[in-house]
Amino acid sequence: MSHSDLQLDWLRAFVAVVDGGSLSAAAPLVHRSQPAVSMQIRKLEDAVGRAVLLRGPRHMELTPTGTELLGYARRMLALHTEALEALHGPVLSGRVRLGVPDDYAVSYLSPVLRSYAARHAGVEIELDCEQSTSLIPKVQRGEIDLALISRDKATRGTLLFQEPLVWVGAPQFEVWRRDPLPIAVYEPTSLARRSAIATLTAQRRAYRVVYNSSSLAGQLAAVESGLALAVLTRCSAPAHLSILGEKQGLPALDFMDVALYRSQASRHLPAVDALFEQMIQTLRKAG
Repeated sequence: MSHSDLQLDWLRAFVAVVDGGSLSAAAPLVHRSQPAVSMQIRKLEDAVGRAVLLRGPRHMELTPTGTELLGYARRMLALHTEALEALHGPVLSGRVRLGVPDDYAVSYLSPVLRSYAARHAGVEIELDCEQSTSLIPKVQRGEIDLALISRDKATRGTLLFQEPLVWVGAPQFEVWRRDPLPIAVYEPTSLARRSAIATLTAQRRAYRVVYNSSSLAGQLAAVESGLALAVLTRCSAPAHLSILGEKQGLPALDFMDVALYRSQASRHLPAVDALFEQMIQTLRKAG
């Protein structure tokens, strides 16, 4: 095994490939061409003495050595950033336009914003709380710099973690016994809505949509009143409501791929770069 030093540029390229899922997705993250990223990965593997990434059927996959190295790489890059900030002080300013759905805002966004604001007090954050189906086109049009989304396809953004979908009902109402099953759903393009209807259809369970709302508050109101069951992300289910499942005859639901989606227009904005990295580091641990 070689004992060459692990250069930060190699580690940065390695982490970018893992986060982006491919060499082409990693290239803009490190402001290099795809061949240059590929070369840095080869140099890293030469230094380590073993492969760290393999090309899988859909994206680059970590080898056991790569999995072991990834944690060290993230810590080394974070420490490097921390050292620069300590030496040069917080110099970032400007504005970051951030989008997040209601159900992720409380559970996942608070620790990110708290840490970011402590480091970069000169940056103004403009927050837009909407469903992922509304945030995605806003990012594409450059109206939002970053958005935390439930991604609609595997190539959308940088995957952070998976969030389970769950059936939620009020404990004082046995709504799940009703036939057809009354359900509250989000807008027609909602992934949670699609998952609920697809699983009920596969189970051949009769259902009836009795409530439509694009907001989390609306969904909770329908459940708390005994009007319907709802399909929510696990993180957004309040403690006073019951999470239901096979015991109540309800089918298992999908997971949501939670990703960080960034606009092309924000690519070289330092304030957005810093929040992008902060969200990846914080939310991968949270998820």
